[in-house]
Amino acid sequence: MKKIHPFQPVFNENSEILILGSMPSVVSVERGFYYMHPQNRFWKMLSKVYKEDVYQLNIDGKIDFLHRNHIALYDIVLSCLIDQSKDASIEQVVCTDILSLVQRLPIRKILLNGRKAYSIFCNAYPRLQSLAVCMPSTSSANARMSLDSLCKVWEEALLDTTYLI
Repeated sequence: MKKIHPFQPVFNENSEILILGSMPSVVSVERGFYYMHPQNRFWKMLSKVYKEDVYQLNIDGKIDFLHRNHIALYDIVLSCLIDQSKDASIEQVVCTDILSLVQRLPIRKILLNGRKAYSIFCNAYPRLQSLAVCMPSTSSANARMSLDSLCKVWEEALLDTTYLI
């Protein structure tokens, strides 16, 4: 089924780290924001890394958290064919305009949430590949990684002050 990205990017003029997923899940779309499926560990991971309960916050609270921590949030896919929420089924991709975000914000690092997002990003934006880091997916489909292991890898990337320029 053809799906069009429903959300605007979250950023402010101080965003230094851009986190990109592939496409919001069906549940996230129903709940009106990124990573809102209760089984996705994105907000739990950020809560552990930043020692702040982001998971329980409402959408405005989550946006405020992202702004305070200089994090921009978006997805690489603007539209595609996709079966439910399965990244593996993504076809006929049209990408979001990541270049304009990177050009107008002080982005120093782009963290791709999962291999599919990373692959699509690298194909669409080879010139930005030096900024890109493939991160383990926070999706419950990545069951081989415990939350603690996931947090350790993400913490290193999020809190590292040496940027990949």
